[in-house]
Amino acid sequence: MHIIDWTVLIAILLAIVIYGVWKSRNAKTTESYLKGDHNLKWWTIGLSVMATQASAITFLSTPGQAYDDGMRFAQFYFGLPLAMIILCIFFLPLYYKLNVYTAYEFLENRFNLKTRSLTAILFLIQRGLAAGITIYAPAIILSTILQWNLSVTILIIGVVVIFYTVSGGTNAVSQTQKQQMIVILSGMVVAFFVLLNKLPENIGFGEAIDVAGSLGKLNIVSFNFDLSDRYNIWTAMLGGTFLFLSYFGTDQSQVQRYLSGKSLTESRLGLLFNGVFKVPMQFLILFVGVMVFMFYQFNDAPLHFNAANVAEVKQSEMAADYTVLEQRLVDNNKVKRQAIDRFLEENKSGEVSATTIEKMNATVDAEVALRNEAKTIIAKASTQNDLDMDAEDTDYVFITFITEHLPVGLIGLLLAVIFSAAMSSTASELSALATTSVIDIYKRNFVKDKGDRFYLNASKVFTLIWGLIALAFAMFASLFDNLIEAVNIIGSIFYGSILGIFAVAFFLKWIKGNSVFFAALLAETIVIALFALDKYGYIELAYLWLNLIGCVLVMLFATIFDSMETKKAPL
Repeated sequence: MHIIDWTVLIAILLAIVIYGVWKSRNAKTTESYLKGDHNLKWWTIGLSVMATQASAITFLSTPGQAYDDGMRFAQFYFGLPLAMIILCIFFLPLYYKLNVYTAYEFLENRFNLKTRSLTAILFLIQRGLAAGITIYAPAIILSTILQWNLSVTILIIGVVVIFYTVSGGTNAVSQTQKQQMIVILSGMVVAFFVLLNKLPENIGFGEAIDVAGSLGKLNIVSFNFDLSDRYNIWTAMLGGTFLFLSYFGTDQSQVQRYLSGKSLTESRLGLLFNGVFKVPMQFLILFVGVMVFMFYQFNDAPLHFNAANVAEVKQSEMAADYTVLEQRLVDNNKVKRQAIDRFLEENKSGEVSATTIEKMNATVDAEVALRNEAKTIIAKASTQNDLDMDAEDTDYVFITFITEHLPVGLIGLLLAVIFSAAMSSTASELSALATTSVIDIYKRNFVKDKGDRFYLNASKVFTLIWGLIALAFAMFASLFDNLIEAVNIIGSIFYGSILGIFAVAFFLKWIKGNSVFFAALLAETIVIALFALDKYGYIELAYLWLNLIGCVLVMLFATIFDSMETKKAPL
């Protein structure tokens, strides 16, 4: 990178961290450290909630997913506005009325201590794993692109996050996230306009959209009901809505964001702000990926986007095979551009023949086939030479475009977007993990009668401990096929059962603690079994359905167990 890019990157990150530490300098009590000073306005809450969910994985993986699969992933967020409305009506008033630190305090009042502790532990497991991934995922890609040592990259992200999270607690997280979200949104808008500017002179926005649509990249909504399909309208509105209800309503990393609000009204407005603007933001990120795809229809794209993998293959015995594929890609690109030119000519006259569209799609399909052959070669080279190479390159598409095609200065800005997103989501997770550890486990079960200063120091220690755990996990983690799915998969394994516990608490008021406790244990066991059966090919079940299944099973089993207890009770 140019010195200007380094200056932009470092200046933005330093400014955000310094601002957050300064704004949270008065966090001198456990309450102000863990809950903030209850002075956040709705727009800060909304941006903080969005930033917590929008990790670096979002900005690395989502454009690459759109490059490969079009806009279908947008359906994943269709249930979000509905979930926000339900939370504003049922969850927020109760949290404010009880004046809780964590979402799980409510469960002890409603059920018993062991149900509260079980739910907190389920949260700690899944969010602890996710915290490691949110550090590792951007670090491995940034280290490859910037040619940094992976461990050093992980440490840079992790140490900076741990520093300001330990220093200022939840208020530092919220204040930095507001600035980070501004940087993130600005960077994505800049990327979009740069992509428009880099299209050929004779290709306008309308022509690009027509080509992308004919190539199936604008296929937003699918009404096909298929349990194995991860992204269709039914998966989104059922599985997705339950995922968002659990994530925003019961995950402490989100609950902690809006419990810092100035009032119930401000928190409600913040959540509704997230429900309204999150979907368009995801559309923008996906559409940037589609525009990257269009850019590479008129410019030479690498056969494989992970340059480190390519370098390894070209030094292996598979080098000749890989070179042949590269030449075949060059030849296919010539035919593809001729087909696109033909499409554009016919499109101007308003009559595009089916043959032209078929030929254009055939060249794109041929390119996909070549890329898959390249992945097969990379996998073989990795096995034969005992190398640790992940053949999937979707997560490298956008970062490759940034580093190779953006002008000086903007590279630093877009890298600041990725670093900011990594820090924002990780900081929220560490703060939430520390709060849950101190309030729901440590203070409630082990050390009950100490002063405020003791628990304030304990909160800082637990923040540091979870930061070190996340760093350790990041150092030894392995990538999923697609990073954006990794966190969602981990969440889906646990969120359904957690949401089921809260659903029983809210809506099945006659059911007691023992029934829901054992129902949650049984439901979580079944969900993990279903995930394992799908993972090893015995069944086909999209992971989003696990949220609905887990929730329904907890409610069903709790009802059954409660009726059994009622029958046993003496008359």
